[in-house]
Amino acid sequence: MLWNRSNTVGLANTACSCCQGGGQRLVYKSSYAPCGCVFRAVFRACLNRFRECVESGGLSGTVTWEFYAGTSGCRSYSRKREEYMADFCLISRRALTDPEYRLFRYHFLLGADWQLCTRQLKMDRGTLFHAIYKLERTLGRAFADTKPFGIYPLDEYFGGLALEEPVQALKPPPRRSKPLRVPVRRAA
Repeated sequence: MLWNRSNTVGLANTACSCCQGGGQRLVYKSSYAPCGCVFRAVFRACLNRFRECVESGGLSGTVTWEFYAGTSGCRSYSRKREEYMADFCLISRRALTDPEYRLFRYHFLLGADWQLCTRQLKMDRGTLFHAIYKLERTLGRAFADTKPFGIYPLDEYFGGLALEEPVQALKPPPRRSKPLRVPVRRAA
């Protein structure tokens, strides 16, 4: 995803002390980077969609028919909700360390409150919330920047049209101007 001002300003928290609601923070002289509040907003949007997909678990039999652009004109079947839930969990597992993943699993996937998390993970309250904010930032960046296809923006993930690279057609061999002739051996 391209992190410019037009993409970050809509996701930024207006009460953020780093970016003052602009979505970008100054890194070095005139160089800007997305603020942590933007990545936390990306994570929360992906988490809300994950929870919607989990709640509709009884309706998991829906299959979508997708068209691929390009010269091939192929179509394929997919189960977008199940694929999204799997991608969400796999990207989370790859982007986090083992202690961070335990916190993610307890707090976000299993729904434990902060008191239970502090007891299970043997942390105090302040350390727990700092770890949660760091985890949200890390996963928000991972969800948006996964290559070749991230799970954020959600409308592109759940959209019907999947783009592929154009296929280079094979060129036919060049035509010869003179036909080939079999050499004839002359009698001596």
